[in-house]
Amino acid sequence: MVAKDRIEVAVLCGGDSPEREVSLRSGKGVHSALRARGFRAELVEISGYDGLPQKLAPYDVVFDIIHGGPGEDGTVQLLLELLGKAYVGSGPLASALAMDKHEAKRLFASKGIPTPDWVLVERDRVAEGIEAARGNLPPPWVVKPRNQGSSVALCLVRTADELADAVERVAGEFGDVLVERFVAGRELTAGILEGDGRARVLPVLELRPVGEGRLFDWAAKYTPGECEFICPAELSPAELAAVEEAARGAFTALGCRDLARVDIRLSPDGTPYVLEVNTLPGMTEMSTFPRMAAAAGIPYGELMERLLLLAVSRLPSSHRMG
Repeated sequence: MVAKDRIEVAVLCGGDSPEREVSLRSGKGVHSALRARGFRAELVEISGYDGLPQKLAPYDVVFDIIHGGPGEDGTVQLLLELLGKAYVGSGPLASALAMDKHEAKRLFASKGIPTPDWVLVERDRVAEGIEAARGNLPPPWVVKPRNQGSSVALCLVRTADELADAVERVAGEFGDVLVERFVAGRELTAGILEGDGRARVLPVLELRPVGEGRLFDWAAKYTPGECEFICPAELSPAELAAVEEAARGAFTALGCRDLARVDIRLSPDGTPYVLEVNTLPGMTEMSTFPRMAAAAGIPYGELMERLLLLAVSRLPSSHRMG
């Protein structure tokens, strides 16, 4: 039995990525839930990473809920490994691979996991990259930064001029850009939660942004009323099996642990195309991962405790037991 009063927990949130405000909201939700369930949890809000080892020194376990940037790309995970801290979520390599959409898609393709065709546009070769995208991918195109999450700067473009403008804008702000072939179909997301030695796929959720032909972009994700959430998604047995197989395959290929959210486009012919894997999905009141857990009969507070206990299980037994 875990001695909750013997474990010092840091809920790490904030950071300096474009997803900072979402992380702060996630952190407050996680912190409140853990406190309500009897854990000695403190909210550790940061705006940068200087002095982070000292700030985390008093804690046994870290519930990292920083979205994007060093908090999610493997940097903080590597630091926690070096500090000998147990923490929630994937390790440094899986975190780095998942954040790098280009490398993740290369891995998916090598494992036979469907993912939309794409072209990488490097920041210092934008004109050449735009021409490669035009020549190798049919319109319309999806443009996104290589190393951002939460649909940051995601856009759908339909003409060559729009493509050039979008790529130049995203490259100027974020660096390397991915241009993907747009896959018509349904926008799905599958949550994966580990426990009892297995990776469980939670009830799949369908996202229907308001507006014809719209992607699940930043506004749809975080603005009330801009998206309809259907959970569980209305899928045939064959479609559900294919989506679950693709989600679990992507999770395993990257080497993720504890939890992840796998974003998928389900084409009209039933092919589940994996778009990306988020290793630290949002935990706000609007986030999809808690919605999927709730549909599986796991309320928010219980979900936070389950995730924390996965990290606690990696502590020496002397820390865990009363």
